[in-house]
Amino acid sequence: MITINTSFKKLIAVALLSGVSGFASAHDQDNDSPAPEGTAAEAAGSFRNIPILDKAFIDTEPAARSDGLPVGMLDLGASKRAEIIKVAEEIGDGTYGLYDSLLIAHKDKLVFESYFKRGRINLPHFQASATKSYTSLVLGRAIELGYLTMDDLDKPLIDFLQDLDRTKLAEGAEKITLHKALTMRSGIRISDERRNELDENPGPLKGQGLVQVWLENSTPITDESQSYLYSWDQDLVMQVIEAAVPGTLEDFIKNEVMGKLGIANYRWIPGVSGLPSGGDRASLTSRDMLKLGRVVLNEGKWNGEQLISADYLAKATSGLVKPTAEWQPETFRYGYFWYQTDIAVGGKNYSANIAWGGGGQRVIVVDDLDLTIAITGYDAEDDTIMAQISERIIPAFVE
Repeated sequence: MITINTSFKKLIAVALLSGVSGFASAHDQDNDSPAPEGTAAEAAGSFRNIPILDKAFIDTEPAARSDGLPVGMLDLGASKRAEIIKVAEEIGDGTYGLYDSLLIAHKDKLVFESYFKRGRINLPHFQASATKSYTSLVLGRAIELGYLTMDDLDKPLIDFLQDLDRTKLAEGAEKITLHKALTMRSGIRISDERRNELDENPGPLKGQGLVQVWLENSTPITDESQSYLYSWDQDLVMQVIEAAVPGTLEDFIKNEVMGKLGIANYRWIPGVSGLPSGGDRASLTSRDMLKLGRVVLNEGKWNGEQLISADYLAKATSGLVKPTAEWQPETFRYGYFWYQTDIAVGGKNYSANIAWGGGGQRVIVVDDLDLTIAITGYDAEDDTIMAQISERIIPAFVE
């Protein structure tokens, strides 16, 4: 069963005429049902213990909440609106795997909101590697506030870390810059066997000790080793931010990034160094994911304030290098922990920037269409949902 909220009474007739299967019966459900919320016990417990929803929730006119996110309605032609609803119905049925939410913001307003399975409007959802993209935005905030500069991107990363014993570092350590680390090209190479040994003794990895140990155990850093490798470089970036900003990194994230966006209901768990993990331990609500996407869409601005350096963001979201992991799509490029790809609609390409994490976490920003999409899930394969977004949802917003 699926609950759909919509104020468009004529949509039933249009759907019947256009043959959208299941839509009329879905629309017959209670029009005033609120979005599903998790309990305090569910918020405190494990994600795996959140009950599966009895019915999916689909809303074409999301309700305003006290979260600072403007809302509107899915004001498209009837057939386009029906197609987006159909995609959500299919997601709710499990057609494309295990997904928990699909939200769409258009022209700076949330216009479509849907939750499935373990999705809840008020529960932060794990972000997996989409966390890397948020790490990039934290660095952009530090640059906007003047704690770092654009020129610093090309300086040796070890110059920012005063606790390092440089006499013990791998040859070529000075070749690692923020730019290299942000594009997964630090060049640090440690065997899996040695890495496992290091992880078994985490004490020396606290604070800047993480960088010290990695650079003591790496093979020499060379032009050849500084090729793309999807690895741990995001934690090098976190170390630099921590060294540059006043106070703690946790407080900087809370006050200067999340707090500025009105995001209080989130988690960002520390990694082995004690700093917030740069790679995979943030949790956000789906609505708050959209907020971060809107900042990217608006060239770093939030409600008129320049939150993230526009110069930094322009570079961060450009396709700087070709990612080479076998699971990364051939059409994707990589910026500063953000993906870039072109999506073809009607013979025209639209550039999309994507924060992407395992299991189906995505924030998708299409600047030319004033469009931001958030998806959460826990699908191990996660290999079919993006086609539905590219081929059915994004084209609906092309005039």
